[in-house]
Amino acid sequence: MGNLNLDIPFFLEYLFNPPDILLYGVWLTISIAFVAQFLGVVGGLLIALLRMSQKWWLRELGKLYIWIFRGVPLLVQLVIVYTGVAAAGLYKYPDINFGPFTLSGPMQAAILALSLHEAAYMAEIFRAAISSIDRGQFDAARAIGMSPLKAMRWIILPQAIRIVIPPLGNEFTLMIKGTSLLAIIGIRELFGTVQQLNAATFRTFELFVIAAIWYLILISIMGLIQRYIEAYFSRHEFPAEKSFKKNYKSRNLLSGTR
Repeated sequence: MGNLNLDIPFFLEYLFNPPDILLYGVWLTISIAFVAQFLGVVGGLLIALLRMSQKWWLRELGKLYIWIFRGVPLLVQLVIVYTGVAAAGLYKYPDINFGPFTLSGPMQAAILALSLHEAAYMAEIFRAAISSIDRGQFDAARAIGMSPLKAMRWIILPQAIRIVIPPLGNEFTLMIKGTSLLAIIGIRELFGTVQQLNAATFRTFELFVIAAIWYLILISIMGLIQRYIEAYFSRHEFPAEKSFKKNYKSRNLLSGTR
């Protein structure tokens, strides 16, 4: 096997006593993932409603959005949103100040690209969840005088959101892993920070194994939180929820993650 070139003390030091720059990268990964996922959920709900609109052109608009953002790789979207948009002169991404906080140009592009990408997937999840609710409930709400908007707001969406929670947790874990692509536009999240440390120390194996461990820790914590939330909301399940969860899990086992 030749001479091993492993620095075990370096590995243990960075694993159990990580420098502040690495911890900041972890915090940045979590922050970006949370903000982008939240915006993706909001956008996904709006696009799902477009897909289910009675107007054909709104439905086609929703389909077009999903087709584009699910079909183009996230890495390509990141480059287009940041480098491409700036190169075309459409928007130069100047820093935005919020009092003592500054949102840099690359950070704006990162959140925008991740949110737009995630919205396409959340739209299909919301559409499937809403479609699984018995149509009779919507008709009953309309029969007692509710407008379509109120019926959706007070009757359909509360049930659909309960159904969306399990796949939402899966999407958030994918979002955390997807932030590793942000290094290409200069974001120093976890992966970008490890690249920076590697350029200074040349301890490639040790540093990227540490990065892998950190991602596993984040995903494991998210899994525990998701399990708790699912257990809480599963106390009073509707038949549509059980059917949706069963079909969703079966589809994931057959197709794998994106």
